[in-house]
Amino acid sequence: MAAAPGDPMDETLVRSLTPSVLSVLVRRGADFAAAEDAVQDALVEAVRRWPDDPPKDPKGWLVTVAWRRFLDAARADTARRRREDRVEEEPGPGPAPDVDDTLQLYFLCAHPSLSPSSAVALTLRAVGGLTTRQIARAYLVPEATMAQRISRAKRTVSGVRFDRPGDVGTVLRVLYLVFNEGYSGDVDLAAEAIRLTRQLAASVDHPEVAGLLALMLLHHARRAARTAPDGSLVPLAEQDRGRWDTAAIAEGVRILRAALARDRLGEFQAQAAIAALHADAPTAAETDWVQIVEWYDELARLTGNPVVRLNRAVAVGEADGPRAGLAALAALDDTLPRYAAVAAYLHERDGDLDTAARLYAEAAHKASDLAERDHLTRRAARVNSRRREVR
Repeated sequence: MAAAPGDPMDETLVRSLTPSVLSVLVRRGADFAAAEDAVQDALVEAVRRWPDDPPKDPKGWLVTVAWRRFLDAARADTARRRREDRVEEEPGPGPAPDVDDTLQLYFLCAHPSLSPSSAVALTLRAVGGLTTRQIARAYLVPEATMAQRISRAKRTVSGVRFDRPGDVGTVLRVLYLVFNEGYSGDVDLAAEAIRLTRQLAASVDHPEVAGLLALMLLHHARRAARTAPDGSLVPLAEQDRGRWDTAAIAEGVRILRAALARDRLGEFQAQAAIAALHADAPTAAETDWVQIVEWYDELARLTGNPVVRLNRAVAVGEADGPRAGLAALAALDDTLPRYAAVAAYLHERDGDLDTAARLYAEAAHKASDLAERDHLTRRAARVNSRRREVR
């Protein structure tokens, strides 16, 4: 429904229409980079005009304005005369075509020729409808730097046609990268990733898409409890579960169950199953760690990822005792990220406070994230205090 004259424009609606509008222009023969610029111009025009003159057909309006901007740019650029000659007469205002290439647009923005950072930036702009300034602020880089990154990405994929199926797994990894950025700048990237994954789920019937959506919802449900008022990290076991979003948990579990019922297990479904077991426990002490270990076994089989085995060692330590966890840890490379932190935790639980204090300090020194570094430093201080009390 369009906003009444004078009302604020529905930004979510506009951004949700961005990929389908862009795909219409590309289908009509527009170069991807030029089409994306034209759509961004149309979005700016919508921000200016819609509050006082809302269209009856928002998508049709955006398609018409974007197409006109594309034609204007093509006519002004002599290097594009040959392509302009192939452009048919400009379509008049009216309903937008029913063909939706949104899924192909997701594939294009996650093209294997792009670096992960470029794929994320292009996805946020072309599929998410965010401005370059918003993306730059979210990633804490200068706007000019982000503009160059997006421009290079658009040039890279401009010659790719919408006639081949893409890799869903690559798209999901890009969306998961967006989700893990959390909140920064003036854009909530975690919420944006959930919105884009919902949009993808509406375009493709794939259990791993559902698995990723469930995983995001289950993790996002714990967001309010993850930090203390002073901004410090709160470990899962110490979180106030009354602050978890039960509606998001229920939705995530429902989506996960439907995906698992299809018997096409993938890594995001397995991760979501682990998150669901954490969410299902009324208290940390009631967590079903035995079943979590079994899911980590599945996840390790699916991915071969050593970080998965690192997390599995923690779960083993909870299920079978810290010495069993340390035995599982001993089989892994000690240069893995967070290895020292995991070893410190297991040694602390086993009563070896000297080793735990040393490893917490080592882990804090290696931590790249300031909040994590502060958390590990406090852990080291706490263990050192306990050591003094024992002595």
